[in-house]
Amino acid sequence: MSTTLIRNADWIIAWDDQLKSHTYLTNQDVVFKDNKFVQIGGTWDGEADQEIDGRGKMIMPGLVDIHSHPTSEPGNKGLLEELGSKRLGQSSLYEFMPVFRVPQEAAPVATKVAMGEMLQSGVTTIVDMSGSRENWANEVAETGIRGVLCPMYRSARWFTKDGHSVEYEWDEKAGEAAFEQALKTVDDARKHPSGRMDGMLGPSQLDTCTEGLIKDSLAEARKRNMRMQIHAAQSVIEFEVIMRRFGYTPIEYLAHLDALGPDTIIGHGIFLNDHPMLHWPAANDFETLAKSGAHVAHCPTIFSRRGIALNTLDRYAKASIRVGIGTDSFPHNQIEEMRHACLMSRVNTRNYLAGSTDQAFNAATVWGAEAIGRDDIGKLAVGMKADFSIVDTKHPLMRPCREPLRSLIYTAAERAVKDVYVDGQQVVRDGKALYVDMDSALDQLEEFQRETVATVSERDWAGRQIEEMSPMVFPQK
Repeated sequence: MSTTLIRNADWIIAWDDQLKSHTYLTNQDVVFKDNKFVQIGGTWDGEADQEIDGRGKMIMPGLVDIHSHPTSEPGNKGLLEELGSKRLGQSSLYEFMPVFRVPQEAAPVATKVAMGEMLQSGVTTIVDMSGSRENWANEVAETGIRGVLCPMYRSARWFTKDGHSVEYEWDEKAGEAAFEQALKTVDDARKHPSGRMDGMLGPSQLDTCTEGLIKDSLAEARKRNMRMQIHAAQSVIEFEVIMRRFGYTPIEYLAHLDALGPDTIIGHGIFLNDHPMLHWPAANDFETLAKSGAHVAHCPTIFSRRGIALNTLDRYAKASIRVGIGTDSFPHNQIEEMRHACLMSRVNTRNYLAGSTDQAFNAATVWGAEAIGRDDIGKLAVGMKADFSIVDTKHPLMRPCREPLRSLIYTAAERAVKDVYVDGQQVVRDGKALYVDMDSALDQLEEFQRETVATVSERDWAGRQIEEMSPMVFPQK
């Protein structure tokens, strides 16, 4: 067994099991053997095969990203930042995202870009919500990250013919076939030789899946002792559709299906009946959600672009609703997501005390780990997996470094993340992902995006060109 010592780190964000909380240690050691921590804090007096100087450094647990779409979102950069449907609840889900999606053959390239960004922002575990494809587990594992493959499948696709109404094209047999493929995908992921791959079942969206598909997914997830994640309560349109079909709010409908519990992750969980953008007093979604034990994947960045926000991180956290953080869109930067989670919570409550740094950090670490059913990641403690980051506290944007986590989240972000380790192996050195050729991947992704942009009129309901749909910030001469 190889022993690595980080000697005399300025700061360590350690886990205190008695307090059930992260805590700061200063000027102490961190030691791991192979892929597990053997000492957090104190002074190591044993032998070490490698010693790292911890002066001017902060050691923090690896971040857990519980909701991401790495095959599609990197290709939306420059297209969707200021785009939503004014007649479809400000969402870009129905009118624009299907039109701008890069082709399936771009998936491996887009994945590399997203994984590189995640690793460089300190993410060590990612829930990859994509469609099943050949070689998927290998592609994720090759980046060095710890991956949870969540193949998505559905019974219907959505589309709009007019920009103000959403229609659904149902193909239940195709959904069932995709579900069967998903089961094979998650079972194979757990057998991956890296030992870092796992699985999760992902019926795509509440409004695109039959009752049977959702129930069967949860039953198979429970049989395998894994989680199920489903997009729900993510748009005004979805709220209205589920209410019209079944007479339930999305949260009530999940509860009706017995699909709202500790083994379920709700992707977004924003539009409860009392959300300010709705008026539906004849329900109590918040209490139902809180009592259920279900987890919520909170992705503040993409929704804030559309003028939409969770109501709110602070409120959910204080009600013991377990919230995890996800990078639902570009940039795949978990530190920025934490910042936005705090700021949006404060803006929406008009209270600077709402949306605290500890809530956001817990969501990105221990609560995220709990959401995906792991008790061996997301914290620095003896026996935990050696998934962690080394932050440069001497970076100019970290200084003055009176409170290192605030300096990191509100100012420095990924720019101060120096080195990252997953399962005891270094995957980022001096801010660069070691197993992802970002320049090459970005060159290829740009070409895929150019091809997609050139043909948007063929997929758009109104036949618009890209300049009409997503104009440049300034006129181009």
